[in-house]
Amino acid sequence: MSDVLLPIAIATPLVAATLPLALGLKYEDAGWSVAAVATTALAGLAAGIGLEVARGGTLSHALGTYEPPIGIELVADELSVAVLALVAAVSLATLAFARVAGPRGNSFYSGYLLLVGGLTGLVLTGDLFNMFVFLEIVGISTYALIAADRSGASAYASLKYLVVGTVGASLYLLGVGYAFLATGTLNMLDMQVQILEQASYADPLIRASYALIVAGLGLKIAVFPIHAWQPDAYQRAPDAVTTIVAALVSTASAYALIRVSYTVFTVDFLAANDAITTVMLIVAGASILAGSALAAMQSDLKRMFAYSSVAQFGMIVAAVALANETALLGGIVHLVGHGLLKFGLFLGIGLLALGYGARELDDLASAARSAPYTGGAVALLGLGLVGIPPSIGFLGKWYIGVGAVESSLGGGGPAGIGIAVVIFISTLFTLSYVARVIERFYFAGVGVPGGHGDDDHSDGHDDDDRGDGHAAEVAADGGHESTTGDGGPLTPVEGAARSRFVPDRVPPASLAILILTAFATVGLGFAGYALFEWFDPFLTEVFA
Repeated sequence: MSDVLLPIAIATPLVAATLPLALGLKYEDAGWSVAAVATTALAGLAAGIGLEVARGGTLSHALGTYEPPIGIELVADELSVAVLALVAAVSLATLAFARVAGPRGNSFYSGYLLLVGGLTGLVLTGDLFNMFVFLEIVGISTYALIAADRSGASAYASLKYLVVGTVGASLYLLGVGYAFLATGTLNMLDMQVQILEQASYADPLIRASYALIVAGLGLKIAVFPIHAWQPDAYQRAPDAVTTIVAALVSTASAYALIRVSYTVFTVDFLAANDAITTVMLIVAGASILAGSALAAMQSDLKRMFAYSSVAQFGMIVAAVALANETALLGGIVHLVGHGLLKFGLFLGIGLLALGYGARELDDLASAARSAPYTGGAVALLGLGLVGIPPSIGFLGKWYIGVGAVESSLGGGGPAGIGIAVVIFISTLFTLSYVARVIERFYFAGVGVPGGHGDDDHSDGHDDDDRGDGHAAEVAADGGHESTTGDGGPLTPVEGAARSRFVPDRVPPASLAILILTAFATVGLGFAGYALFEWFDPFLTEVFA
């Protein structure tokens, strides 16, 4: 009966999504409590599913009275459990930030739970059409959440994403339709069998089906050159929305690409269709380079790390196309690690904006003096994004790079070497913009009055006691230090949170989550062998 955990995990956030609106008829602030209970329950269910998979292997559940392949099947294996754990952890942790940063309102929390339910269903489904349904639930709820602050800029960003997302979903659905015509089934495992029995890897319908599915998911993943919606969406969405969207939405679409490529079409299909994989590798390489270069040009922190995601997902697409066991392991590790890193980075950016009004690179002068724990955590996460060992960011890139070289040495042509080279170049770009952030944190303003390294306050007061005139100046400047060029420390916005234990003027609970996330990315970097052991059953089945 443990398989019943799968539908319960999907139903919990989806059913709970109706409660904030229903209870809102009587209680104005019921939404956060409902969301907190639902996401906590999801975290418990994810842990239970993970334990069952660890004990007994793949877990499956047939919905209704129809058995697969006719009925809809829910499946949990090592890959889906890892992504489900990421969904549960990030969705629960983001609520602590949303509690203080907003958006607020029962309608927001209904949309939030709908997004979490869609992500959970997408990860656990074993049916291609059912995956489309959950992709649409994720898309529709994301469109609404991006525009949750009701500003014109966020509404425009949401509209752009809606148009692109709709095209992507349509291409995916068209590809599923072609596959159904060729095989007569929508169940993933059954379609894998029927592709060989009723068609072949060279069948034009099968080839067209995979190409359309990849194109549709590529739009949702945001690979170059179809990435333009992502920087606007990340920048213009409310900070709490950016945190969960950046960590999970494109991650779920990349998971779908891995699942469809290796569970439905299989590694043999990829090996038999060099033209398709070559195009995927070219697009992936361009995405890695372009995303990294564009990120290095940005001054807005959210746009910087949005373009960074374009590059990082390009690496995952490359890992899929290489059809190499080492590269695929790297792609899976990078998928989970990147989601965790981007959650922490956007949470840190949101905390600096909430406490100090800092949103641009130039706003961060001596930030480590005013917010040492927040700045330190963001710096550590940034180094993980670069791929500095022993972070999980290093593990993912390393496995992908090694797998790419193995592919070329094994007769796969020069494409693998090319991918390894562009990953190295991308790492240098990533180091350049992360170094700029760290330089602003720790070295901007060194040796100047009021700057880092000058603790002599001639008036005998600290930064928080400089008078009403200074507070008014700060408020007029958007909540951070006036740009006088003195490189002084950040000044908290009026009403910023205060703690007895740390000098950071940010909400303590969210700061604790940020620090825990930073240490988790390092801890997972030490767990390379354990990650290999966890994913080994999935990889063994795929490459059997």
